[in-house]
Amino acid sequence: MPLHERVSLQRLSNTSIDFLSMPLHERVSLQRLSNTSIDFLSMPLHERVSLQRLSNTSIDFLSMPLHERVSLQRLSNTSIDFLSMPLHERADSRFTWNGHILKELTQQPELHRFCLPVLHGCILSSCYKGITTSGIFVWGQVVVCIKCTSSGFNSWLVICITPSLINNRSFDHILISRRCVLRVGTRFWVRGIDTEGQVANFVETEQIVEYEKVRCSYVQTRGSIPIFWSQRPNLKYKPKIKINAANYPEVFQRHFDNQVYNYGEQTIINLVNQAGSEGLLEKSFSQFITNSQNKKMRYEYFDFHHECGNTGLRWDRLSILMERLSDDIRRQHYFMMQKDGTVLSQQEGIFRTNCIDCLDRTNVVQSLIAKVVLQNQLTKLGILDQGQQIKDCKTFNYTYNNDWADNADVMSKQYAGTGALKTDITRQGKRTKYGLLMDGWNSLIRYFKNNFSDGFRQDSMDLFLGNYIVEENEGVVRPSPLQSERDWKFYAIPVVFVIATAMCLICILIPDENISTQLMYILFWGTASFLSLAAIYIFGSEFVDTPKLVHSKDLSTSNFYDAVKTTKTS
Repeated sequence: MPLHERVSLQRLSNTSIDFLSMPLHERVSLQRLSNTSIDFLSMPLHERVSLQRLSNTSIDFLSMPLHERVSLQRLSNTSIDFLSMPLHERADSRFTWNGHILKELTQQPELHRFCLPVLHGCILSSCYKGITTSGIFVWGQVVVCIKCTSSGFNSWLVICITPSLINNRSFDHILISRRCVLRVGTRFWVRGIDTEGQVANFVETEQIVEYEKVRCSYVQTRGSIPIFWSQRPNLKYKPKIKINAANYPEVFQRHFDNQVYNYGEQTIINLVNQAGSEGLLEKSFSQFITNSQNKKMRYEYFDFHHECGNTGLRWDRLSILMERLSDDIRRQHYFMMQKDGTVLSQQEGIFRTNCIDCLDRTNVVQSLIAKVVLQNQLTKLGILDQGQQIKDCKTFNYTYNNDWADNADVMSKQYAGTGALKTDITRQGKRTKYGLLMDGWNSLIRYFKNNFSDGFRQDSMDLFLGNYIVEENEGVVRPSPLQSERDWKFYAIPVVFVIATAMCLICILIPDENISTQLMYILFWGTASFLSLAAIYIFGSEFVDTPKLVHSKDLSTSNFYDAVKTTKTS
């Protein structure tokens, strides 16, 4: 774009001749740039990118509020000294994805301002659809972020946030999801709980509203069923679920002790199927909750597929669940703070929702709960008139539904490799033919990725997070685990299948003078194709992409039992 479109003519006229020789990123409009110090130009580029009213802030740009990494309610409970701490010390370590990489830098105080914690998750505003972000959130003005993809982090972006509008009243609506680093992995390779009480796919989602500098917040969480179970890929569409027969109640209790400490009372919503292996998980989960006799935990089971149908065509039956949760929503309340910092109300509990993957069904239910709470917040703030519903405000209702559907897609891509299923229920409030078609397509892509690419992705996460430490002489003195060789079946059987299938097709397409001979060849090569394909299916675990660093062993092995016992003893 021409420079005058990025910097106002009035400000250009006040600049020196040397200004035009500066790099473009230093010339892009920074309101009253001249008020900043000379040290500004020595800062990293991401600290210099245009931030409205930058001159009103200190040079230590990274000391801005951590609304994207720490929930508003937790921030309100911190001391004044908290704001003077370096940014990496203020960020919640549970959601800091580059904590391992920053370890050496954080030991040197002079480098603290360069230690930028990275959030992996999603930040959405009601006016920007489908933007998946990870980075710094500046309240009500600008987002400086790293764009998140399923494979990693891309370039820096600057995204402006403009207010939402209902009844000619302008307000900010933000949705933030923070993915935990304590038990990270892909869909089939990381399930259930570990010996420290951390669960797979744990995500904290916060919905924030600001109106006339009054801020409201509501937090929900999701996480895998907190018992020892696994579901290793083996080329089957739904691999068999293995439940550890010797589940340890103290590990289960450790998980919920942490949850109650961080969030208060727990309303646990379980959406798995009552039949099949999911039903066995549900029985184990409910039994653990009953045995714990914890008064700060309430269990609510709802068989999503049974009540709404496997295709979700009876989505209106979700109102049954919402009616059951209505008392919990009122009792939990939400966080609300005036512009002078006075806290008007606190969130006294939280909904912890799970299905088998904590993705599709979970997001549908979380969006419904969040809408009820948002309805109460907007009415309290005077944005909605008494008796008015969010669904009556078609523009905002549309953007709200799409925000939650986009959030579902991002969470699903990070864990399962594809967009979420059932997002048409969230976006449009009903099941559609296009939604069913997209669910089929996403399920096919999930199958391929979960079986043939998630092992490498799992190893990448473990390396990045420091779950696996590469030793100095690894690959020289002793072999690297990444160099492990495949079994002979991995190479031989697929070759036999390809050759047999090709020969069968040739025999079918090229006629032979003797029909009986041709039929014999077709039968022979067809049988060879079938038997080789059956062998691939039977030995399916030999053909999947397996992680080689941390998660190479199953939770049902004796080594894992020993790990649990060791943790218990320590």
